[in-house]
This record gives sequence, structure tokens and C-alpha cells, in this order.
Amino acid sequence: MSEPGYSLRGDVLLWALVAVLLAFSVWHPAGIASYPRLVDWPTIATLAGLLLLTAGIEASGFLHRLAWRVTRLIHDERRLAQFLVVLAAILAAVLTNDIALFIVVPLTLSLGELAALPVRRLVIFEALAVNTGSMLSPIGNPQNIFLWQSSGTHFLAFAAGMAPPTLIAACCLAGITFPAFRPRPLQLHALQGPLEVRWPLLALSAACFVPFIVLADLRHAPLALLITALLFAASFRAVFRRLDWPLLVVFILMFVDLRLVGGLAWMHGLLTGLDLKRPLTLYLTGAALSQAISNVPSTILLAGYSGDWRSLAWGADVGGFGLAIGSLASLIALRLGRQPGSLRAFHLWSLPFFLLSLALTGVWLVVTGGG
Repeated sequence: MSEPGYSLRGDVLLWALVAVLLAFSVWHPAGIASYPRLVDWPTIATLAGLLLLTAGIEASGFLHRLAWRVTRLIHDERRLAQFLVVLAAILAAVLTNDIALFIVVPLTLSLGELAALPVRRLVIFEALAVNTGSMLSPIGNPQNIFLWQSSGTHFLAFAAGMAPPTLIAACCLAGITFPAFRPRPLQLHALQGPLEVRWPLLALSAACFVPFIVLADLRHAPLALLITALLFAASFRAVFRRLDWPLLVVFILMFVDLRLVGGLAWMHGLLTGLDLKRPLTLYLTGAALSQAISNVPSTILLAGYSGDWRSLAWGADVGGFGLAIGSLASLIALRLGRQPGSLRAFHLWSLPFFLLSLALTGVWLVVTGGG
């Protein structure tokens, strides 16, 4: 199986983030000492732990075996794509969008080794799927968790409030998935050897998964990462070579860059000049701002200007469908997918999907009296 990660030289996003950081450093060198405080280190620890655990599951060969079984049950490309899209959306609602990707994307890569598949396109649609499924649940994505906790809304009430944009996005996703994949039979590759599974590695990875998530949820992510890393270091040290270290660097840079941008005086002045107490304005602002600084920091920033959690959640969640930077889950999907040309191909699908979902959800908001 191929090693994860892109060449740093070809990673446009990474170098763009580095350029932004350098610009801020030259402009205001006195602020360099504060950069580490801008990083959400528990989030980085959580991401690192999930990358380690999923690398262990992938290295065990289990996903390769599972992919082989899937190809025996699903015999054409379109049905396989629909299965993976639905699976990704459901997992995102039940778990979170990033965890769903850590499961579905490696599975897709294993499927790509067994059959001739448009892996890049599948990963793109899985990114759209997890952002769709996560909209419904208060625990589906970080911005929903923040708004759910800060608003004091009950779990079911929050889910009911998020049902309209989720349904709209799901219909749009189903509508574009059907023509995007052809109903051609899967062409299986000849297997190079037996599908062996390293059961001890799989057992360790699976056994650590739930405890790691529980500890991270209890805000003990650094401790969870330390325990997990020690267990792997003692038994399966080679797994560390499979980690996508550049992805961690990208996330660290994103926290610093986006929070520096969010703290600019002109940004504060711009937001205070908007009528954010109007639901439609808040919705459109959340979606638009997500294209610049991602939907999580956009949500945190705009929550200080309005108590309308529903309109803000609609805007931030729909905003995750646009540019890749709009949702951290989209970045994770493209990184885990390891497919050349993914960034450009992603936007060819995501931008029309974003504009359609944005318009239809906005119309719903106006028609139901929220405009």
C-alpha cells in the first residue's frame, strides 16, 4: 500500500499558508511570540491521534480485506459511489465529519487498489457527503458543537433546526452523484498475493479508538495522544512513518493565519457595520466569511455579534461546501486521498454545489420568515 502524504514542494496550500505567516511576521514582528497561543493544541493533539490510529488500521490490511469484500457485493461504479457517499454522510452525523473521513477515505484507497475506480472523484464526493451529514447533528462538526453548547439548545431541538439545510444539501448531493458516476461494471485488478491482516496491529488500533475519542471529548486530548503514541512506539513503531506530518503543519499554520486575519481592525469594523441581527444577513455573512477563514473560526467570530444560532449554523455549514479552506474536513479529505490534481478538481464540483445549496437554503430561510 502506498505511503500517505504529498510532496511538500507540490503542496500549494502549505506554501500559501507559510507566505501569509511570513507576511504577518514582517508586518508585525513583535507578535511572533504570541503565535503558539493562537494554535488550538488540543485540536492538533486530537488530529495527530486520529491520524496515528487510522494509519494503524490501514497498515493492518483490514481495510484492504474489507474493500475486497465490498467489490464482491457491489458490482458497478455508480452503486459503489452511492454506497460510499451514504456511508460517509451517516458516519459524519453519528461521529464527526473528520472521523468519518478517517474511516471512509482509507477504505476508498483500498478499493482503488482492487478495481479501476475514479478514486479522486470518490474522495471529493465523500468530502461533500461528510459536510452534508454533519450538518444535522450537534456533534457532527466543531462549529455545531460550539453553537449547541453556547446556545443551550437541547440536542433534538438543534437537530430539528438543522433539518432543512441538511435535507436541501442531501437532495443536491444525490442529484449530482447519480450523473457523476457511470453504471459500468467494476474491473477488478489481479491480486498480487493473499489478503493478509495483521490482527495484533488492528486490535491495538481498534481498542484505542473509542478510549481516545472519549478522552478527547473530555478535553484530555494531549493525554490521549501521549498514551496512544507510547503504545504504538512500544509495539508498532513503523506506523509513525505512515503519518501525514505535513497535514499537521497545515493545521497549525491555519490556526495562526486565520486568527491573525480575524483579529485585523478592518475585519472588526466590517462586521460591526453589517446588520447581523437580520437572519438572512447573518446566514450569508457566515457562508461568505467561511470562504476566507474557514467555517469554525467564522462561527466563533460571528457568534459575538448575534445570538441567532440557527441562521449562523446554516451559513457556516453551507459555507463548508465552497472553497476547500471553508471546511477543515475538506482539507482532511484531500490530504488523506493523496490524489494529484485534487484541489482543482474539488473546486469544479464544490463551487457549483455550494452556490446551489446556498441559494436554495436562503430561499427556504426567506420563505419561512427568517429573511
